[in-house]
Amino acid sequence: MSSFSPGFSGRGRSAADRLPPGQYPTESFPVLSAGPTPKVSTETWKFTITLENGEERNWSWNEMMALPQEEPVHDIHCVTRWSKFDTRWRGVSMDTLFEDIETSADYSVAHSYGGYTTNLPLEDLLDGKAWIVHSYDGYPLSPEHGGPARLLVPHLYFWKSAKWVRGLHLTHQDEPGFWEAGGYHNYGDPWQEQRHWGD
Repeated sequence: MSSFSPGFSGRGRSAADRLPPGQYPTESFPVLSAGPTPKVSTETWKFTITLENGEERNWSWNEMMALPQEEPVHDIHCVTRWSKFDTRWRGVSMDTLFEDIETSADYSVAHSYGGYTTNLPLEDLLDGKAWIVHSYDGYPLSPEHGGPARLLVPHLYFWKSAKWVRGLHLTHQDEPGFWEAGGYHNYGDPWQEQRHWGD
């Protein structure tokens, strides 16, 4: 069962009700990255969940595509203050990937091809809150937007939706990622304007 918070889908609500504080709506899809765009082939792409004890669960591209696919539609919000309504994706729910995983970890670190990392409480990845997506608006996800696959966590600022995702490492202790270690807020709730440490 999906869990929703303000701004998740918002159909039937006014644009003002869907826009977090300090944001402006855009029809475009700005491209922002921490470094160069990695070239990742679907032939070599792999997604790995590493448990706190070091055990790994792996999926190849074909194995990921064979899993049940969902088509989430959500508003997304970037820390640089743009918001885009009703973005349409296709991918695999994190709930599907965690179906047979037993863990006592409370936290996770997402790892990307290219070295990017971001941290998330495990509860923010489950119960219909997050996906590994490979398509946007009916087309394969372009490299500049994180293709072949990225994390989608639409209820948090978009830097938490790691591009070019290759895995999750489950941990007992919270471990700040790339932007968090550089001063961005550790959690990143757009409705609380959690942009930087201290917000």
